[in-house]
Amino acid sequence: MILTAANIVSAINQLPKNRLYNYVNPRNRGLIKICHIQLPEGPIYIKRFNPSAGETLEGAAEEPISTQMIWRVANALKENQPINLDRILGASYNTRSVLEALLAHTPQFYYCYPGRIESINATTAVKRGHKHLVWLPHNPHEPGVLTETETNIVISEIPTIEVYYDSLVLPETIETPEIDIEIKRRHAQIQVALFMIGRQLNFRTWVAQNDKGIIYQNKRLGEMEGIISSLKDERLITAFDEAIKAASFIDVIWFKNGRLMPAVIEIEHTTGITSGLTRMKNLYDALPPFPTRYVIVAPDADRAKVVEEANKPMFRPLNARFCPYSAVEELYALCQRRKIRGVTEEFLDCFMEPVVA
Repeated sequence: MILTAANIVSAINQLPKNRLYNYVNPRNRGLIKICHIQLPEGPIYIKRFNPSAGETLEGAAEEPISTQMIWRVANALKENQPINLDRILGASYNTRSVLEALLAHTPQFYYCYPGRIESINATTAVKRGHKHLVWLPHNPHEPGVLTETETNIVISEIPTIEVYYDSLVLPETIETPEIDIEIKRRHAQIQVALFMIGRQLNFRTWVAQNDKGIIYQNKRLGEMEGIISSLKDERLITAFDEAIKAASFIDVIWFKNGRLMPAVIEIEHTTGITSGLTRMKNLYDALPPFPTRYVIVAPDADRAKVVEEANKPMFRPLNARFCPYSAVEELYALCQRRKIRGVTEEFLDCFMEPVVA
């Protein structure tokens, strides 16, 4: 199961608005009031005050829990996997404990204290851990009540995985004035990450013709080892002129051993999801039936739009998949840190969610 910001906002929206809510931490004597909620993805507007410090509800300022914060939490949540919101959000968002408290009052969320593995030199011990939130959708508790759950899960905290991109220079062919330069750069970064992942998995990669001029690691992308210079050299599609034409401006296509095409990928950061699906459908129609993955790569927050568009009758034959930016960067970081090899194509399926019902 996958949670979205809309799921979180909907759950909190079902809590009564005519009462006050406690924080999960019993030492925090503050109270929380839900003022109003903007559906489907927030913001959630709240007031918070501490009666023991002489504060009142009437004197409290109204504050938002932002959509961006809600999405960051949604992306981190997995069923039966405790998360520490302070760790997920770092020092960002001063309403993080408020969101934690409101979630913990909804039926599918509990708080818990998983064990923490502490390693010092050669000695390992399991200590009582910090407060965590855990999503248990199949075991709901009474709504509006903070509920602790026991867990045998222990956590070994490792540094957050970070992804590093070398500097890149965009070619004039994609420096269109109507699109913000940082958005174009983000699109190019994800495109480069997909190329580097493909190279690690021994794929040869086609990148869109107009993107070959991107300069990365002081070299044009089109000149890098593993980049296909001409689709006419690929045996899989060389006999299909319409397929070559359709594929020319697809962001990324992976080829393997001259016989396989593991994935056809469109990155949708700046344009509508429909344009990417249309380009892939044109390629699909120009080829004989052939096993591959048609994948939309987009920001995590765009999942709902991808699901909606991919299920339209004209695109259903693609059986499209959704690969969020977070999954691309997780796989890219794994390639950077561990130089993975010897895995099968099915390994990719762990990062690509089928979205066609």
